[in-house]
Amino acid sequence: MLETQYQYDLREAGCDEAGRGCLAGPVFAAAVILPPDFRDPLLNDSKQMTARNRDRLRALIEREAVAWAVEAVAPERIDEINILNASFEGMSLAAARLDPAPELLVIDGNRFRTELAIPYRCIVKGDGKYADIAAASVLAKTHRDEWMERLDAKFPHYGWLRNKGYPTREHRLAIRRHGLTPHHRLSFNHEKDQLELFPL
Repeated sequence: MLETQYQYDLREAGCDEAGRGCLAGPVFAAAVILPPDFRDPLLNDSKQMTARNRDRLRALIEREAVAWAVEAVAPERIDEINILNASFEGMSLAAARLDPAPELLVIDGNRFRTELAIPYRCIVKGDGKYADIAAASVLAKTHRDEWMERLDAKFPHYGWLRNKGYPTREHRLAIRRHGLTPHHRLSFNHEKDQLELFPL
């Protein structure tokens, strides 16, 4: 069972993102403030959960959280500022939408930058330690997966229903055969040689 949050003196929001390593689609970020007594034995780092459990937890988190928000940063913006800064921007945008406003942000990872006047703490593998970060990881992951599943209906050649935009063999072969879509991150793979970073 995860600890609900990092500390209990300030109103804390857990923040995380999903989709940093993808070749296509936005990066999604979420911020979540949980009640101090929130507990659920299934809640964990979203990557360690089944899709069914993530969907169940998403409904629970969205119903019981004190506040939550999810933001998407588009591929064009990722290409403009790079994926790391896009992740920071998405988490900042999500945190800024929370009502009540958080007094502390706890960030999954070892780096963060923001223009928000809110103190923050970076926690490596925080989504496996604190429930509010894990909750943010679940919301970011499920909202992003849902987005990619909708895009798959319009662009069925790339297998996004299965790979969600990650650089699987299926996805890389489809890029070679069918080219790029408006939803691909050009800075990741607009040069042919860049695909060699992910050898078949």
